[in-house]
Amino acid sequence: MIAVVLAVFAAASNAVASVLQRLAARRVPERVAMRLGLIWALLRSPVWFGGIGALILGFAFQAAALSQGGLALVQPVLISELPFTMILVSRVFGIRLGGRSWLAIGLLTGGLALLLFAASPRPGDGGPDVLGWVMATAGTLATVCALVLVARVTVGAGRAVAFGVAAGVGFAFTATFIKQATMVLEEDVSVLPVTWQVYAMVVAGLCSLFLLQNALQSGTLVAAQPALTLSDPVASIVYGTTMFGEEIRTGVWILPELTGIALMVCGSCLLAQSAWFIGTPQATPVDTPY
Repeated sequence: MIAVVLAVFAAASNAVASVLQRLAARRVPERVAMRLGLIWALLRSPVWFGGIGALILGFAFQAAALSQGGLALVQPVLISELPFTMILVSRVFGIRLGGRSWLAIGLLTGGLALLLFAASPRPGDGGPDVLGWVMATAGTLATVCALVLVARVTVGAGRAVAFGVAAGVGFAFTATFIKQATMVLEEDVSVLPVTWQVYAMVVAGLCSLFLLQNALQSGTLVAAQPALTLSDPVASIVYGTTMFGEEIRTGVWILPELTGIALMVCGSCLLAQSAWFIGTPQATPVDTPY
């Protein structure tokens, strides 16, 4: 229960981060996408720094949650970031969410609850060996590179979705390093500074953050956010079961698990459709889709 509560706090912090970073990223010209100029432009935005502060807070909550529970439990809870994000958008801009949006939020929340109940994730008995890390890293790099390639040859919302999925996979892989670091911390804190997963966590996190900025800059938040929010927990369940020996219920429980995932997908699609009508009262036609 403690892990779930901490994960919810992490999701809320990440929602704040997404809104603030989107406010900053949508003002950056298209021509700087996938260039260091994107980060340079964002560094001059106080709003972006506020988003980074919220992201760091979310990271701290996530690390605390992973110290209390497995990847397959903690990461799916982070999907609650999406409802938090849309509620925050409505509050920030003083806009009332319509019935479709509330239905979408209900589907997301209900789907998440059903998935966690049916899967009943249980912690594993250890971390991966060297070969396990090599195979996971190779598979992740291949997946992310393929998604980035798709994003580079795609325009519009599809580009934001591809970058969003790549960022979600990246953040899920970053969580594996966080999990390993918390395990080392519990055993011997003096070993942590010389643990390579700590530095790999920083590199993976920064790369994922860069992909996230490109997702937010490439399209509206409602195009990037569902892709990011859904891909992270799905990838994390795969990492948790294959790398850390975590267990989820199978057999007859697969049906309600798939039903929960389907509800979350439907909720995300409904939310994306309804959110095209969300914008600031003074927004220009270009900025109207949030």
